[in-house]
Amino acid sequence: MDHTITFLPQNKSIRLKAGVNLLSAARRAGVKIPTRCDGKAACLMCKVKVDGDQLQALHPPTDAEQRKLGSLLEAGTRLACQAKVRGSVSVHVPEDPLKAAIRKQLERQQQENDDWF
Repeated sequence: MDHTITFLPQNKSIRLKAGVNLLSAARRAGVKIPTRCDGKAACLMCKVKVDGDQLQALHPPTDAEQRKLGSLLEAGTRLACQAKVRGSVSVHVPEDPLKAAIRKQLERQQQENDDWF
């Protein structure tokens, strides 16, 4: 049975069988989730967020996730390389920090230009 995984804010969805990890699903959907360790739960760059009511759509956290994330798990944070799908789920992918800083700077500049006229 296929499940729908939706990546937000990109709003890209893909249908896959259970057992696929979120990092692989994101790559297949064309969604960039950064990683340096190639899915070994070592770099912590692939953190994603899943709303509490949808956490049951993922397999329970691995031992590696529990060690690395600790209390962040309770807030719905998961490692995309470790979290495996077992139902349809929406996944929030954080914005890249550098891109976020650039976007905010451009928004400030635009606001200043709008205020000037």
